[in-house]
Amino acid sequence: MTVETAPAAPPGPRATGPVLDLVVPVHNEEAALEPSVRRLHAHLSAQLPYPFRITIADNASVDATPRIAERLAGELPGVTVFRTAEKGRGRALHAVWDASDAQVLAYCDVDLSTDLAALLPLVAPLISGHSDLAIGTRLGRGSRVVRGVKREFISRSYNLLLRGALATRFSDAQCGFKAIRADVARALLPHVRDGGWFFDTELLVLAERAGLRIHEVPVDWVDDPDSRVDIVPTALADLRGIARLGRAFATGALPLRELRGQLARPTLEVSGVLAGMPGQLVRFAAVGVVSTLAHLLLFLLLRDPLGAYAANLVALLVTAVANTAANRRLTFGVRGRDGAAVQQFQGLIVFGLGLALTTGALALLAAAAPGASAAVELAVLVAANALATLLRFVAFRSWIFRPTGTAA
Repeated sequence: MTVETAPAAPPGPRATGPVLDLVVPVHNEEAALEPSVRRLHAHLSAQLPYPFRITIADNASVDATPRIAERLAGELPGVTVFRTAEKGRGRALHAVWDASDAQVLAYCDVDLSTDLAALLPLVAPLISGHSDLAIGTRLGRGSRVVRGVKREFISRSYNLLLRGALATRFSDAQCGFKAIRADVARALLPHVRDGGWFFDTELLVLAERAGLRIHEVPVDWVDDPDSRVDIVPTALADLRGIARLGRAFATGALPLRELRGQLARPTLEVSGVLAGMPGQLVRFAAVGVVSTLAHLLLFLLLRDPLGAYAANLVALLVTAVANTAANRRLTFGVRGRDGAAVQQFQGLIVFGLGLALTTGALALLAAAAPGASAAVELAVLVAANALATLLRFVAFRSWIFRPTGTAA
């Protein structure tokens, strides 16, 4: 079956369709299309215990790709063709997903670089309702990847940039192996503007900010030496996309509050355990008390050999790292190592502000009361630490460990 244009998505429940609609976006892929689709169809027929559809999403191919796609659709049950007049992987995915009647929507690159054994683990959490989106990751623990140093460096740098610029927590934005529940897609797609390679990143960042659960599947992945991705234009487009999203979040242009209310999972409530900000404040205060005691003890131990300023610096640095790690796990419930290094770096920025407050307090004391006793120094440090603690909580909650609903 061939669809020339995307019909408008009807409101309310869709008509009964397959459980999975797996889209293969293609542009001038006459060599790879047939063997890949036949292999994909054979795998799904043998391994997926649910009704499925494979949609070949041809975006503006000018070679034999459309004819091959039509022939495959005529020969293989459950294979359809969708055509768009404009080039763009994101544009094709947007159109097909918006019109699909399946319960779970997914896509994979036509080169099948990702081992298909990961397909069922990708979609199963969405079918069960455990997760809202699922992504294959080449950068997670357990992934096995074969690719050149250049592409490895670009991929890791891009994802590190996303974490720094947009505070993302998912590990791999651009692996061509993703799935989403159809009801979630219908809510998010109207707010996704990119029609090219940044489509994946924009969708994931929006989902994360909306409080959705993103399931990550470590994949085996072998680089395609005939990749059509033009790195420089793609990188520039991605940078423009990151800047656009940053502005949208800063100005409130995206309806995140409405999306959270519509899609986010309810807050867990346990009898006897405070939830939300009150619970975070209690846990943060407990960690803070322990950190302050540790800081003061280290300061006393190091004051004579190092002097007051150096002792304060070392004590605050050690306790700041421990404080960030403890709050990460105990106060804000972040598990696993993903993002830990970036969060520790951000915590050190906050540490720098705390250091400025406490060092400044000691300097003011020295100017106002030269030769003050150790007891007075401790009292001043306690007061300065109280202000630094308030600053740290605000930074942790609103920046470093901002709740996004991403699965660990």
